Amino acid sequence: MTIDVATFVGGYPFRHLPDPTPTGLLQQMDRTGIATAWVGHLPSAWHRDPADANAELAELLRPHEQRLRGVATIHPALPRWEDDLRMAREVGAPAVRAYPTCQGLDAAGPEMRGLIGAAAAAGLPLILTVRFEDVRQRHPLDLVPDLPAAAIRALARVDPQARLIVTHADRAVVEEVHFGLTPAEARRILWDISWIWGPPEDHLRLLLGTVGLARFTFGTGMPLRIPDGAIAKLDLLELPSDERERITSGNLQQWLLQASDERLPSGSP
Repeated sequence: MTIDVATFVGGYPFRHLPDPTPTGLLQQMDRTGIATAWVGHLPSAWHRDPADANAELAELLRPHEQRLRGVATIHPALPRWEDDLRMAREVGAPAVRAYPTCQGLDAAGPEMRGLIGAAAAAGLPLILTVRFEDVRQRHPLDLVPDLPAAAIRALARVDPQARLIVTHADRAVVEEVHFGLTPAEARRILWDISWIWGPPEDHLRLLLGTVGLARFTFGTGMPLRIPDGAIAKLDLLELPSDERERITSGNLQQWLLQASDERLPSGSP
């Protein structure tokens, strides 16, 4: 089974996307054998208040909730953002998202630290996106900087129960974060593979050996990117079937289970 933690629906302000709808996403998933996707609402990264976008996302995905799991966007500098987080938990969201660089926030400032702590208390991972597009491809008005590695490190240290899924990170970001953390802190982060190069540079193979296979999970970046790239990288690795399964879903499921176990009070069954 393959779980994609990095997908979106909705339009993109800087270029046309061919079919950014749930139906289009499912068609690509069916074509490439992806069972389940965690889905963000792409336009909400630029919304002043993402609350209405979260409601729109829920409505869009309702007919497909068995395969498309909505991931609400939280803006932790707005009043009542805790209500958005609580609602995400109540509807069974697998995670929540924040885009501090798009939202005009200090990426490791007090608002983001507050969100990390609240998400940890709610038992929800926080998904962070390093970038949407390569700087060389961006529209001249797209001046949002990449999410800094230093901010990711700082957020991983906020709460021992914090869980971060970082998408669209390249080798340099992964290494800068991972090797700047203690082993316990590094285990709080999962990296998706969508932005890590395969052959001929073979960055993914290198990182699996140095950072460790357990730290990676599957993501494509659809519809900003086609899913075939992420799948081809795994094909070219020629991993044993059990190791490939760990990247496509096993690592994620085990990581979530461990986080749940750690939240249980002492003496709980």
